[in-house]
Amino acid sequence: MSKKVFVSGCYDLLHSGHVEFFQQASQYGDLYVGIGSDATYEEYKHRKPMFPEEERLFMVQNIKAVKQAYINQGHGVLDFIPTLDIVHPDVFVVNAEGGSDDKRRLCEERGIEYVELQRTPHAGLEARSSSSLKAALANNANSSASQSAGIPTRLDLAGTWIDQPYVSEHHPGWAITISLEPTFEIRERCGLSTSTRNMIKKIWPVKLPKMNPEMLARLVFCFENSPEREDDHVSGAQDSIGICIPGLSRHYYDHNFWPLKIESTNDEMTMRFLEQHLVMVPIEPRRPGCSVVEGKDINPTKVKALADAADACWKAIIAHNLKGFAAAYRASFDAQVAMFPGMVNPVVHGKPCPEASVEPLIAKYGSMPGVMAWKMPGAGGGGYLALVVEDAAAFVAEHEEAIELHIRRC
Repeated sequence: MSKKVFVSGCYDLLHSGHVEFFQQASQYGDLYVGIGSDATYEEYKHRKPMFPEEERLFMVQNIKAVKQAYINQGHGVLDFIPTLDIVHPDVFVVNAEGGSDDKRRLCEERGIEYVELQRTPHAGLEARSSSSLKAALANNANSSASQSAGIPTRLDLAGTWIDQPYVSEHHPGWAITISLEPTFEIRERCGLSTSTRNMIKKIWPVKLPKMNPEMLARLVFCFENSPEREDDHVSGAQDSIGICIPGLSRHYYDHNFWPLKIESTNDEMTMRFLEQHLVMVPIEPRRPGCSVVEGKDINPTKVKALADAADACWKAIIAHNLKGFAAAYRASFDAQVAMFPGMVNPVVHGKPCPEASVEPLIAKYGSMPGVMAWKMPGAGGGGYLALVVEDAAAFVAEHEEAIELHIRRC
């Protein structure tokens, strides 16, 4: 009677290295595979798998070397223990990198032979690993993105207005932005940092130069805010940072125009998470003579609420927590409007202008199925609504005016 052999893993990005490992393990007997559940994957790697557990199970079960496969019902590193109780294997096989004293001890307690295999590619094939495959996918995405013509734009997600010292003097905090590929018409006076973008075009008309992104952002900020600028206004640094630094960024302000620190990520799964849940819908541009700062009401309590919402927003995005992201996104916008009511009810030529209010459009889109949160990009007053939705592709398919977003990877 053939021995039973057991292996366990996530097998999210299934590749030739996995297949070769299965083939080598099956030399010891009939091969049974335990597959990490979606819940365990998220707990262990702090993000969702690319392929859900049912799909991973289907793929593994249909590999010739595999006799049967199961979704592990346990948790943590030893999530496969309930599957061991089903299979009762004679041999437990692991890659050398996946071996551990805990696994060895478990096998000793149960009388299971423990075997560690060195990672070797199939004859004539390149060595593969999940980490190298993810790096290759990210590089391909970066290469494709770099071919996109035009100056990028930025979308602010949370905490913005904190980049103005008259706000951050009350409480320090982060502003969060994403850099967007110009895959749609970027209209003027619509909250997507077109003034900064136009300044960039004066120096680099076609595309951004290849240089350190943070240094590039600083150069753009200094160029836009020249001492000879006549309007006595300093554009917030989140505009140049959001345009020049790829991916998702957050920048920390404490009573200064330039942030004390900048953090960013190009993690592919995080970029996809945002692209799967963010859309924009165009509305009327900000009217001539429109002011969103008249009637502002700024105090430490309100600025702290803005900073706290940005903290929560970043944590939710990194964890790929959609409900948490939507709640923090909405809380950040509510904190902005509490300080700057003109973002949704702007003053035009010094007078209230009810017809310029964007509240009816917020109410319209906010009540649509699948919409979880909303905000006005930039200073508000018109331009776009940026929505957090359950499924961006489905929302765009149902609403022809909606814009699907593509985050710049490099």
